[in-house]
Amino acid sequence: MKTPNLLTVSVIAAGCALASQMVLAYSAGDIFVRGGIAQTDTRSDNGEAAGLELGVSSARGFTYGAGYLFTDKLGVELNSSEKFEHDLTLGGDEFGSVDRMPVNLLINYYPMGGIDSRVQPYVGAGLNYTRFSGEDTPLPIDVRHSYGAIGQLGVDLAVAQGLMLNGFVSYADVSADVRLEGNKIGEAKIDPMTIGGGITYRF
Repeated sequence: MKTPNLLTVSVIAAGCALASQMVLAYSAGDIFVRGGIAQTDTRSDNGEAAGLELGVSSARGFTYGAGYLFTDKLGVELNSSEKFEHDLTLGGDEFGSVDRMPVNLLINYYPMGGIDSRVQPYVGAGLNYTRFSGEDTPLPIDVRHSYGAIGQLGVDLAVAQGLMLNGFVSYADVSADVRLEGNKIGEAKIDPMTIGGGITYRF
């Protein structure tokens, strides 16, 4: 009769020992990688081209990134995504599509860094580079690349040693010239608000 009790006590003790060994806090020297899915919504007013109102649809895709912490509370992150394909309208009529690939370099602040907590929020700001390609339109337009500011809010929730669930929201300043045969005919104003979720692995 005592064997099951001893076994139960041993399992509980082992579980407590494992939990006590889990490092839940972000700390200096940590490296992490992230991956997930995001929905990116464009602003309602997307500028104009050739004197007509330009419309750029929302899109969804896979996101990924990596980062490093210089201190318990301060780190750097480089992230990007697969190419988001946006449908275009011009003057209210369908006008093909364009691919957009963002690359973001951010400095993140972790207010709970160094504190042993399963919940690790962060806030970041930095530079966005956006490359447009694959313009599939009736006219041979060229949407130029863009540089602008980006900000993000996020949170990691620890579920196992080194493994966390991640959620984030970001906003980027993205405006790009629209050219036809080398001549500027308008400007695309994207300014995407991106909401995503996935996993973070820290090591």
